[in-house]
Amino acid sequence: MRIVGLDLGTKTLGVAISDATETIASGLTTLRFTENKPVECLTDLKKIIDDYDAKLIVIGLPKNMNNTLGHAVQRTRNFSSILNDKFNIPIVEQDERLSSVSANNVLLQADVSRKKRKSKVDELAATIILQNYLDIRKGK
Repeated sequence: MRIVGLDLGTKTLGVAISDATETIASGLTTLRFTENKPVECLTDLKKIIDDYDAKLIVIGLPKNMNNTLGHAVQRTRNFSSILNDKFNIPIVEQDERLSSVSANNVLLQADVSRKKRKSKVDELAATIILQNYLDIRKGK
Protein backbone atom coordinates (compact mmCIF):
# COMPACT_ATOMS: atom_id res chain seq x y z
CA MET A 1 0.00 0.00 0.00
CA ARG A 2 1.25 3.50 -0.78
CA ILE A 3 0.95 6.29 1.79
CA VAL A 4 1.08 10.02 1.12
CA GLY A 5 2.85 12.28 3.63
CA LEU A 6 1.97 15.97 3.90
CA ASP A 7 3.59 18.99 5.54
CA LEU A 8 1.15 21.90 5.50
CA GLY A 9 2.57 25.41 5.63
CA THR A 10 0.87 28.76 5.19
CA LYS A 11 1.74 28.93 1.46
CA THR A 12 3.03 25.45 0.64
CA LEU A 13 2.17 21.79 0.95
CA GLY A 14 5.14 19.43 1.02
CA VAL A 15 4.28 16.01 -0.41
CA ALA A 16 6.04 12.66 0.06
CA ILE A 17 5.12 9.08 -0.87
CA SER A 18 5.99 5.70 0.61
CA ASP A 19 7.16 2.73 -1.35
CA ALA A 20 4.70 -0.16 -1.78
CA THR A 21 6.21 -2.02 1.20
CA GLU A 22 5.62 0.99 3.50
CA THR A 23 9.31 1.07 4.43
CA ILE A 24 10.83 4.11 2.74
CA ALA A 25 9.45 7.62 2.26
CA SER A 26 10.53 9.71 -0.74
CA GLY A 27 9.88 13.36 -1.43
CA LEU A 28 7.67 14.13 -4.40
CA THR A 29 6.98 17.84 -4.68
CA THR A 30 5.95 21.06 -3.01
CA LEU A 31 2.56 22.42 -4.00
CA ARG A 32 2.10 26.17 -3.70
CA PHE A 33 -1.08 28.11 -2.93
CA THR A 34 -2.29 31.56 -1.91
CA GLU A 35 -1.54 32.21 1.76
CA ASN A 36 -3.88 30.20 4.02
CA LYS A 37 -5.83 28.77 1.06
CA PRO A 38 -4.53 25.20 0.75
CA VAL A 39 -7.75 24.10 -1.00
CA GLU A 40 -6.20 25.60 -4.14
CA CYS A 41 -3.90 22.57 -4.39
CA LEU A 42 -6.56 19.86 -3.99
CA THR A 43 -6.67 19.06 -7.72
CA ASP A 44 -2.90 18.47 -7.82
CA LEU A 45 -3.03 16.45 -4.60
CA LYS A 46 -5.90 14.32 -5.95
CA LYS A 47 -3.82 13.54 -9.04
CA ILE A 48 -0.91 12.40 -6.86
CA ILE A 49 -3.19 10.22 -4.72
CA ASP A 50 -4.75 8.67 -7.83
CA ASP A 51 -1.44 8.23 -9.70
CA TYR A 52 0.11 6.35 -6.77
CA ASP A 53 -3.14 4.66 -5.70
CA ALA A 54 -2.48 5.88 -2.14
CA LYS A 55 -4.72 4.44 0.56
CA LEU A 56 -3.69 6.59 3.52
CA ILE A 57 -2.63 10.19 4.18
CA VAL A 58 -0.23 11.07 7.00
CA ILE A 59 -0.31 14.78 7.80
CA GLY A 60 2.12 16.52 10.09
CA LEU A 61 0.55 17.90 13.27
CA PRO A 62 2.42 21.06 14.28
CA LYS A 63 2.22 20.86 18.08
CA ASN A 64 4.00 23.45 20.17
CA MET A 65 7.27 22.35 21.76
CA ASN A 66 5.50 22.07 25.15
CA ASN A 67 2.98 19.65 23.56
CA THR A 68 0.13 22.18 23.51
CA LEU A 69 -2.05 22.74 20.48
CA GLY A 70 -1.89 26.14 18.82
CA HIS A 71 -3.40 27.93 15.82
CA ALA A 72 -1.38 25.88 13.31
CA VAL A 73 -2.92 22.65 14.65
CA GLN A 74 -6.41 23.99 14.04
CA ARG A 75 -5.44 25.04 10.50
CA THR A 76 -4.06 21.55 9.87
CA ARG A 77 -7.15 19.85 11.29
CA ASN A 78 -9.41 22.04 9.16
CA PHE A 79 -7.43 21.00 6.08
CA SER A 80 -7.59 17.34 7.17
CA SER A 81 -11.35 17.61 7.39
CA ILE A 82 -11.49 18.99 3.85
CA LEU A 83 -9.24 16.17 2.64
CA ASN A 84 -11.44 13.60 4.35
CA ASP A 85 -14.57 14.99 2.68
CA LYS A 86 -12.92 15.29 -0.74
CA PHE A 87 -10.87 12.08 -0.97
CA ASN A 88 -12.59 9.70 1.45
CA ILE A 89 -9.39 7.91 2.52
CA PRO A 90 -8.09 7.62 6.10
CA ILE A 91 -5.97 10.45 7.48
CA VAL A 92 -3.51 10.02 10.33
CA GLU A 93 -1.89 12.86 12.26
CA GLN A 94 1.84 12.54 12.95
CA ASP A 95 3.69 14.80 15.38
CA GLU A 96 5.88 17.00 13.23
CA ARG A 97 7.77 18.99 15.83
CA LEU A 98 11.18 19.93 14.47
CA SER A 99 10.61 18.25 11.08
CA SER A 100 11.22 21.54 9.23
CA VAL A 101 14.25 22.25 11.42
CA SER A 102 15.60 18.78 10.65
CA ALA A 103 14.93 19.29 6.94
CA ASN A 104 16.78 22.62 6.95
CA ASN A 105 19.71 21.06 8.81
CA VAL A 106 19.96 18.22 6.29
CA LEU A 107 19.94 20.70 3.41
CA LEU A 108 22.52 22.92 5.13
CA GLN A 109 24.82 19.96 5.73
CA ALA A 110 24.46 19.02 2.07
CA ASP A 111 25.58 22.57 1.21
CA VAL A 112 22.37 23.33 -0.71
CA SER A 113 22.04 27.01 -1.63
CA ARG A 114 19.52 29.16 0.25
CA LYS A 115 17.30 29.45 -2.84
CA LYS A 116 17.21 25.68 -3.41
CA ARG A 117 16.71 25.03 0.33
CA LYS A 118 13.61 27.20 0.30
CA SER A 119 12.12 25.21 -2.58
CA LYS A 120 12.96 21.78 -1.06
CA VAL A 121 12.44 22.19 2.69
CA ASP A 122 8.68 21.44 2.71
CA GLU A 123 9.07 18.36 0.52
CA LEU A 124 11.86 17.09 2.77
CA ALA A 125 9.81 17.87 5.90
CA ALA A 126 6.93 15.81 4.46
CA THR A 127 9.41 13.00 3.83
CA ILE A 128 10.64 13.15 7.43
CA ILE A 129 7.06 13.16 8.78
CA LEU A 130 6.13 10.16 6.66
CA GLN A 131 9.35 8.28 7.45
CA ASN A 132 8.79 8.80 11.19
CA TYR A 133 5.27 7.41 10.81
CA LEU A 134 6.52 4.39 8.84
CA ASP A 135 9.26 3.69 11.39
CA ILE A 136 6.86 3.88 14.33
CA ARG A 137 4.38 1.65 12.52
CA LYS A 138 7.09 -0.95 11.87
CA GLY A 139 8.23 -0.76 15.48
CA LYS A 140 11.61 0.86 14.86
